[in-house]
Amino acid sequence: MTVPLPIAAKLRTREPGHAVLAALDCLLREDAYLLKVDANERSISHRFGMYLQAQLPNYHVDCEYNRDGVEPKRIGFLDLSTNAEDTEGKTVFPDIIAHVRGTKKNYLVIEFKKSTSSVDRSIDRRKLSGYKCDLKYDFALFVELAVDGQASIVQVEWIDT
Repeated sequence: MTVPLPIAAKLRTREPGHAVLAALDCLLREDAYLLKVDANERSISHRFGMYLQAQLPNYHVDCEYNRDGVEPKRIGFLDLSTNAEDTEGKTVFPDIIAHVRGTKKNYLVIEFKKSTSSVDRSIDRRKLSGYKCDLKYDFALFVELAVDGQASIVQVEWIDT
C-alpha cells in the first residue's frame, strides 16, 4: 500500500514533502493495522513520527510537543485551550513537529485528522496557520487519514498562511 499519486505529487511541491511522503509510505506499509482498526490518532502520529525522524536526521521529530525553549508553545489568535486529556484534537499541541529542540528553529508542523473524526477540519487548519504565524514554522501540513476498515491517505494540504 502506498500514498496515491495525486497526493504524492501535492506533497512534493514543498521542501519537506519527500520526507513526509517516505514516512507516510512506511506508515501505510508497516502500520496499516492501526488505521484499519481506527486506533487513537496519537498512536498513529507516534508511528509516523518515528518514520519521519529517519527522513529528517538534522531535526528532532516530536509528537504533541508543547515547548518553545522552556516555555509552553502558545498560539495567540485561537480561542482553544490546552487539555492533555483531549482525544478529539481540539488542543494546541501539534500532532507532529520537526524542529531543533531548545531553539526557535521550527521546520515542519503536521496535524492529522482521521476520517472518522467529527471535529471540524477547519480547526486543524486554523491551528496550522497559527503555528506558521506565531511560532514561525517554515512548513505546515494537514493530513487526513482514511481509517475504520481502510488504510489510506484521503487528502493533504500545505498551509501557506
